Amino acid sequence: MTSSEVARPAGGAARAVTRTLSDDPLGGTVRRTVLPSGLRVLTEAIPAMRSVSFGIWVAVGSRDETGPQAGAAHFLEHLLFKGTNKRGALEISSEIEAVGGETNAFTTKEYTCYYARVLDEDLPLAIDVMCDLVADSVLAAPDVETERGVILEEIAMHDDEPGDEVHDLFARAVYGDHPLGRLISGTEETVTPMTRRQIQSFYRRRYTAPQIVIAAAGNLDHAAVVKLVRQALRGTPLDTDPAAPAPHRSATPAVRTRPAATVVEPKETEQAHVILGCPGIDRLDERRFALGVLNNVLGGGMSSRLFQEIREQRGLAYSVYSYASQYADSGLFAVYAGCAPGKVDEVLDLTRAELARVAATGITEAELARGKGMSKGSFVLGLEDTGSRMSRLAKGELLYGNLMPVDELLARVDAVTLDDVNALAADLLGRPMSLAVVGPFDESAFAAR
Repeated sequence: MTSSEVARPAGGAARAVTRTLSDDPLGGTVRRTVLPSGLRVLTEAIPAMRSVSFGIWVAVGSRDETGPQAGAAHFLEHLLFKGTNKRGALEISSEIEAVGGETNAFTTKEYTCYYARVLDEDLPLAIDVMCDLVADSVLAAPDVETERGVILEEIAMHDDEPGDEVHDLFARAVYGDHPLGRLISGTEETVTPMTRRQIQSFYRRRYTAPQIVIAAAGNLDHAAVVKLVRQALRGTPLDTDPAAPAPHRSATPAVRTRPAATVVEPKETEQAHVILGCPGIDRLDERRFALGVLNNVLGGGMSSRLFQEIREQRGLAYSVYSYASQYADSGLFAVYAGCAPGKVDEVLDLTRAELARVAATGITEAELARGKGMSKGSFVLGLEDTGSRMSRLAKGELLYGNLMPVDELLARVDAVTLDDVNALAADLLGRPMSLAVVGPFDESAFAAR
């Protein structure tokens, strides 16, 4: 049965559908249930653990906002912890903390996650609290005003962190006014006038059962988790008529990016922060495994080319690395460096030269082996806790439409060839590069570049 099907017995009423996705030798048994409402529940049973991570993932992020709504998804993330029809804000936090658990949430450009980590015996409590706050928040008017102030302070704090700000500046340089180029938090100009009614409308239109994936990993029983979730959601706005799960976000049409540009945010900082990069590939591109290897070789660790050249051999920067961001229909590839303002030109020259060299001549067999080893090792070591395993379940379902077994993923990395990486390097690194800079400069300082 595919993820878009809703099973119906002879009488015509919808029922939940459960199947085993994998019994992974490197993990536990993964099971998936689609509730009649279209909400999906995935679990990974790991009996050796004494904890459970439980997350509610919503396929809604900042890119789903219109211009005037910019920041609504993040605003809502804050507000859902402020109280429901059953609990106040203090009760939400104190009930979980009383058993030594922890709760938190985060908003990205394509999804929002609310999660808790507790002892296995306290999982029923975590399910009840987290389902309550996601499904039945009241969004009281006084809480909207309180959190507006908190978010405006968060935006101001972000503006005081140039090492973070430069990444947003780079996204804007590539995507312009497209939602992928906007701040996840919104801006003071969009958050200040946002009304409770606007947030409430966003909440009820976007937080629907087909858009939600619940994932849990640790010492648990799948059937018990499904039963507890259904009990917690009964009678809430997520207890709805039968529907099919929403498909994962489409990769077409691809996002149109801006021509290569230079964007400078003048600030009197002790260190200049620079990002040089270009549009990359989307998350379902078959070249993503080769990209992981290429990224490791260029700037993915202390043995990488850029780290060795810029920091180890020349001492020009404390932090220098490359990274790739991938979305449903687009992506970014970039190099970041933080250095003294007087060293920016040299750092950029070295970075451009290294990217051009790899684009022209590729990487070596030894670098290929090291890059593949880094990809495999970081992935497997990242599965050493219940939180990362819970995230893997949800992202597989929400972003990719399937959960790739660990052995298969490792095999896909092993299958990457030198030709694969070098062909990608010639394509990707030969693209026109955008530059984002935060530091004591104006744009005229980079006009010739």
